Amino acid sequence: MALSKKQHTSTDQQAVLDAQLLLWHHTMGYVKSMALKAALDLSIPDAVHQHGGSATLPQIVTKVTLHPSKIPCLRRLMRVLTLTGVFSVHAGGDDEPVYGLTPASRLLVGSGMNVTPFLTLMLGTVFVSSLFDLGEWFRHELPDPSPFKFAHGRHIWDLADHDASFGKLFDDGMVADSSFIMDVVVKECGDVFQGISSLVDVAGGLGGATQTIAKAFPHVECSVLDLPHVVANAPTDTDVKYIAGDMFESIPSANSVFLKWILHDWSDAECVKILKNCKKAIASQGGGKALRPYT
Repeated sequence: MALSKKQHTSTDQQAVLDAQLLLWHHTMGYVKSMALKAALDLSIPDAVHQHGGSATLPQIVTKVTLHPSKIPCLRRLMRVLTLTGVFSVHAGGDDEPVYGLTPASRLLVGSGMNVTPFLTLMLGTVFVSSLFDLGEWFRHELPDPSPFKFAHGRHIWDLADHDASFGKLFDDGMVADSSFIMDVVVKECGDVFQGISSLVDVAGGLGGATQTIAKAFPHVECSVLDLPHVVANAPTDTDVKYIAGDMFESIPSANSVFLKWILHDWSDAECVKILKNCKKAIASQGGGKALRPYT
């Protein structure tokens, strides 16, 4: 049946409104990220956790630091966080909302699989601001620095070396991320570590990932290669061996080379150089394999 002129107009208007809504979602999407950042800064997940996994707003206020005048604003923040699935909510006594931990916010509390340090790093000013001039970055001819270096003048690793506060934030974030993902890797993909006797984690930092591997597969001799200033802060209460060096110069011999996300921040030529050194390290053992859990 043919649509009337009025029906056509109504359909067209709805399509325009849907298009506007899509653009609004993209434009205002950062509000969800910043709401999560605020929750982490205020330790709201910990506050809910300390009340047994569910808490009213007055109970949350007793565990976080904020000005009393901001309590109504906190209620609005919690509304965003419940709509986005960070927390659950149901009506309690006197219709006071009771906020609970969800599978997502349970990853923000406790000493186990806690990803808070990594999210704090990624939602921080340094990483977020590296995307502010992404359009300008596209105007530059390749080979070009990464958007991060374009914004800050240094690679991530260099900035962590020269800025102590960012370096601490970076190290904590990498350890948290490595611990989380490697716990999954050793359980779901543990067969990839069978048949190897030695492993070197290239640019492995403080060795969060390597320590997980060493504990799960004690037959594997594990080592971490990183710059001298990183190795100087490495833990000593572990069987993992820490080696000071430069992956662009050489990589210690092993029949397995472990690469996480180091190839994201280097040019194609630099990545080729790293991979050639990996090949030499493996070849010196009569062959082996390179492992990379990140895509």
